[in-house]
Amino acid sequence: MSGSLLRNIRIIVSIIFIVPTTFLFADIFGLIPPFISEKILFLQFVPSTLKFIAAISFGATGFVIVLLLTLMFGRIYCSSICPLGFLQDVVNWFSKKFKRKKKSGFEFLKEQKILRIVLLIIPILFFVFGSVTLINFLDPYSMYGRFAGNFFRPVLVGTNNLAAIIFNSFKLYSVYPYDLKAFNIYPFIITVTSFVVVVFLSWEMGRLYCNTICPVGTLLGYISKFSFFKIIIKQEDCLSCGICSKECKASCIDSENKTVDMSRCVACFDCITSCPTDGIVYSYSIKKQPSIQTSNQSVIDNSKRNFIVKSSLYIFSLSTIAAQVKKKIVVTKPSMIPIFRKSAVSPPGSISVERFNSKCTACHLCISACPTQVLQPSFLEYGFTGMMQPRMDNIASFCNFECKICGDVCPTGAILPIDLEKKKLTQIGKAKFVRDNCIVQTQKTDCGACSEHCPTKAVHMIPFEKNLFIPETRDDYCIGCGACEFACPTKPHKAIYVEGNRVHQTAKKNVEEKKQEKINYKEEFPF
Repeated sequence: MSGSLLRNIRIIVSIIFIVPTTFLFADIFGLIPPFISEKILFLQFVPSTLKFIAAISFGATGFVIVLLLTLMFGRIYCSSICPLGFLQDVVNWFSKKFKRKKKSGFEFLKEQKILRIVLLIIPILFFVFGSVTLINFLDPYSMYGRFAGNFFRPVLVGTNNLAAIIFNSFKLYSVYPYDLKAFNIYPFIITVTSFVVVVFLSWEMGRLYCNTICPVGTLLGYISKFSFFKIIIKQEDCLSCGICSKECKASCIDSENKTVDMSRCVACFDCITSCPTDGIVYSYSIKKQPSIQTSNQSVIDNSKRNFIVKSSLYIFSLSTIAAQVKKKIVVTKPSMIPIFRKSAVSPPGSISVERFNSKCTACHLCISACPTQVLQPSFLEYGFTGMMQPRMDNIASFCNFECKICGDVCPTGAILPIDLEKKKLTQIGKAKFVRDNCIVQTQKTDCGACSEHCPTKAVHMIPFEKNLFIPETRDDYCIGCGACEFACPTKPHKAIYVEGNRVHQTAKKNVEEKKQEKINYKEEFPF
């Protein structure tokens, strides 16, 4: 098979993966159902591994297939499936166009073996001891998810909203505006910093991130040394011209010594297409090659990768609550008692904060998929080890009583799929009432927004003064959805907030029946 054909196949496969993956993180229209998103991310290595450990199911064996493909063909995961690899190839392509006259290509670099092994072993040790902090920051899929959610999704939102304005001017309402409910500055800064680092390394050094920093790349790289198909330099045909080395984005071809470091080759096949003498080939090779030939396995780099984004569905109930609160209640006095939440609220299906923190890679797919946008990236709400992981931000929104999308789309098993009826009784936190912040007490005025929007009626109104009623919370019925906190109009501090449960509990079902007036059917109707 010719090098150009191999390269074209690699590019096509990359596009097939990158487009749906990217749209998965940017889809503000909710076009991709959860069962499809599971298929799209099936072969993502780290999420699949973690989900298999968490759920032990056949549907989470994508990492096994990746390992088998690596043993057969080399690092095709890095070249065609990993979305961050595709992003690096795109940056590298632009770099070549921009620097064409200044720099002719890459050059062979010695392997940073100790650094690679350290950056592979330490995240694994952290994981064994219950922390995925380093995996969060180094996993290529999760990094790309954060990039897509923070950069591509806002672009789509802006495009959609511009279209909505134009359509509305013609009295066409088929496109409605989409509001981003919150902006988290510190997680955004962290995301931008990591993006700049990856782009800079790609611009200057090709796949240096994949071959020096990325633990997935290191693991698959060492496995690919034993792959059945390898890139081999034919000693008799090679002129040591160095052209293949200059085209190698992985900087793993030593044209002088006619060797290829297969642990760093990312199977891009650019070296094969560039060779003027057909001296470098991608060949089936079980038998042990001579020492020169064994390392003579050329570069496999990736150029165009999975790119699809999935975001949140726009839920009208959110704007409905906001509109009702705004319309009904006018706050004239600022609230004075600050709120100190002891524990952040983790999503329903995560079982406990500790379990969630030990399995979530902060890819932010659940944040993109959340219809009400209550899921937001954390900074230090979980502590340093849980940085960037999703939390329930009830200032921005609330958890929809009829929704369980986050568990359906989670690729790592950090949020397990949960039956809707069970989810409605899963207590992720408890509402706490701060009487001195409530406008019923401070302004002597009616409110009740928290009670009106509580789906389980864990917050109900009791007599206060004269004809006024004030909220009271009942822990047994509360599920911690945050509708009460979101609806509360007091500023700057809420009069009611949700304190997270470190371990999720089960609430009681509220079977209270509404009192109905007795109707005298014998009485004639007055009309």
